[in-house]
Amino acid sequence: MKFTLDEYANLNSPIHRWDVRYKLIGLMALMFAFATIKNWYLIPLMLLVTILLYGVSKLPLSFLANRLRYPGFFLLGVIVLLPFLSGQTIIWQYGFLTIRQEGCLAVILIVSRFFAIMTTCLILFGTSSFLTTIKGMRQLGISPIITDILLLSYRYIFEISNQLSMMLKATRLRGFQRNKFSWRNLSVYAALTGSLLVRSYQQAERVYQAMLLRGYGNVLHNGNNRIYSGSTNNLKYRPDLIYLFLSLIIAASFVIAEIYFFTVNN
Repeated sequence: MKFTLDEYANLNSPIHRWDVRYKLIGLMALMFAFATIKNWYLIPLMLLVTILLYGVSKLPLSFLANRLRYPGFFLLGVIVLLPFLSGQTIIWQYGFLTIRQEGCLAVILIVSRFFAIMTTCLILFGTSSFLTTIKGMRQLGISPIITDILLLSYRYIFEISNQLSMMLKATRLRGFQRNKFSWRNLSVYAALTGSLLVRSYQQAERVYQAMLLRGYGNVLHNGNNRIYSGSTNNLKYRPDLIYLFLSLIIAASFVIAEIYFFTVNN
């Protein structure tokens, strides 16, 4: 399983060249604006902006498809059940199965917002290296403790994934057939999960102790910390600010339009 979000961070596109601090503000504003949309007239515009943004980023479609697959599994239950449970207007019925109009419309709205928000999030983290994004968060004033937790969590996801792969290989070598559904297999999976949690906790303790021995608490208060330092003299302010203003204007337009439609309908 691949967790890498920044494998295409070396591409050359306007969004890749966009300063990470402005990118964080602009794309986060767009994601919050997409989350407020409930009116049907704004859904095509939201999807159009998302598709254009992804096209400008020059990220391959395989990158989007692979990263949306796993979050989509969690959304699948809502998509399957909502048309049968939500609403009163019946559009199709066969025996006890009833599909309702309100549920179908809610599914379209949820899927559209999910696609727009997740795609924008992937553009944000996929067009810059993860370390550069963490530096941008730090320079915007986010707590260094939070940024360090994000960096370490991202780093050790790969370690936990490798440990899980080795544990699964060890169980297969001992004759474990994971395709079978039985109480024995469930107990094995429970034991693997518990062992992985204990190992990850122990490793976190070792990493924290190693950081303390290297003066981690003092580094946080050091203004000359090279990990988070960044020069602002070589920034191309004009295109970066233009991209920021465009994204903020688009986000504000969606919010204003949603408020307008809400007041008109009520």
